[in-house]
Amino acid sequence: MCPERQVYLLDPQSLPPETIAVTFAKTSRSPQSFRDIAAELTEEKSAAFHEKWVVGYGHASVAEHAVLHIAIENISRLAIETLESCRLASYTEKSTRYQKWGPEDFYRPTELAGHPLEKRYLETCRALFTHYHQALPKVREVIAEQFPRCPDEDESMWERRIRSKYVDVCRFYLPAAALANVGVTINARALEHTLRKMLSHPLEEVRALGAEMKAVARASVPTLVKYAEAVSYLQTLPHLLAQEAPAISPEIGDWCRLIAWDCNAEEIALAACLFRYSHLSFDQARRAIQGRSPEQITALAQHVLGGLDRFTPPLRELEHVGFTFEVMLDQGGYLELKRHRMMTLSPQPLSTYLGYAIPRAIEAAGLLESYEDVMTFADQTYRELATWNPEVAAYVVPNAFHRRALIRLNFRQAWHLIALRSAPNAHFSLRRLAQRMAECIRGATPLLGQFLPIYPEETWQQIETHFFLRA
Repeated sequence: MCPERQVYLLDPQSLPPETIAVTFAKTSRSPQSFRDIAAELTEEKSAAFHEKWVVGYGHASVAEHAVLHIAIENISRLAIETLESCRLASYTEKSTRYQKWGPEDFYRPTELAGHPLEKRYLETCRALFTHYHQALPKVREVIAEQFPRCPDEDESMWERRIRSKYVDVCRFYLPAAALANVGVTINARALEHTLRKMLSHPLEEVRALGAEMKAVARASVPTLVKYAEAVSYLQTLPHLLAQEAPAISPEIGDWCRLIAWDCNAEEIALAACLFRYSHLSFDQARRAIQGRSPEQITALAQHVLGGLDRFTPPLRELEHVGFTFEVMLDQGGYLELKRHRMMTLSPQPLSTYLGYAIPRAIEAAGLLESYEDVMTFADQTYRELATWNPEVAAYVVPNAFHRRALIRLNFRQAWHLIALRSAPNAHFSLRRLAQRMAECIRGATPLLGQFLPIYPEETWQQIETHFFLRA
């Protein structure tokens, strides 16, 4: 008689994460049910299994079954960048779009304790937070005039509707030292990788956070993160590469450039789709595409992409073609861009060297002169600190300053980013970028690009003109 199908949870409230990981691992060689395997395990037996197979023999995939939920409070946005650099984890953090910061909600670097520049650092952060708080009610007035209260709205409903719009503008003042909370869901294998990066980081805050996370995690997965330590390669390589770069002033060119894309991307993508749903070799599938008329190729592309809505991703076969961009956008926008962790993102160090953006609502609120004054003050402080320690100096850089990065993403990832970030509720910095990236992809691959789910009611030029005095 055919065994009956069983589907059930292994309860993490009843079983430790390491025991769940061993239970799943043993099924590859044991005919027992998962319940029976788990019933025979103790925490000691689970630890011994991981010491032998995960640590000793390198079967690290077993550690992916041990999942932790880690709550982290009051760390700087700068430290969050390293924490959130792991692709295979989930993060939710305090939003600069929906929450407001208190006047002292910023990190004091241990490296600056007793240093001659400590006073200047504190003055700069407090000045930025003071301007932030002064701007909130004034920018709110501007937004309230642009989006008046509807007849059917009470005061609280109206406030919820306009809140993100005026807070979106004021977040340009916030420095990288601003404190935030982050909820992290991560498996033990990814956590060990993250801890090694954090323990190797040049900032004391990040190293200390890594050590605390390791201590907390060991209460649940005592074996799987026990050997996470600093890595000398990660400690020395950044300095070696920085020394290899010529000591010249950075060029500031076009803020978004498609610098490389796959040759014959459309042919490759469509051939991959035929390959998936046939028994052809890839060469046969590619020749089949090459033998079709332009009208037939367009019809095939319509089959592949034309039936999608904004919430249904394209076939995975669209991942076989990709694009590389060089982009420059304000740091606040970059912090949202980095949430697209599956693409390859290579940011330059946070600095003030590329200038800063000015939201148009700042001028409309009568704050332009004071805004430029405090940005100049932050720039001067950064440069003074950077001569001593450029990593610590980054704490004072406000969200308004530009950050440059390389992006490598495939068509499927581009589809998701553009669908999400061109939507009307997205921040205007990301809407501008999503529209520009879509324009570049359409120019390079018009057959595929025509199907990108771009919001059609605005262009990146219109966003730039409407929301930025200087982008």
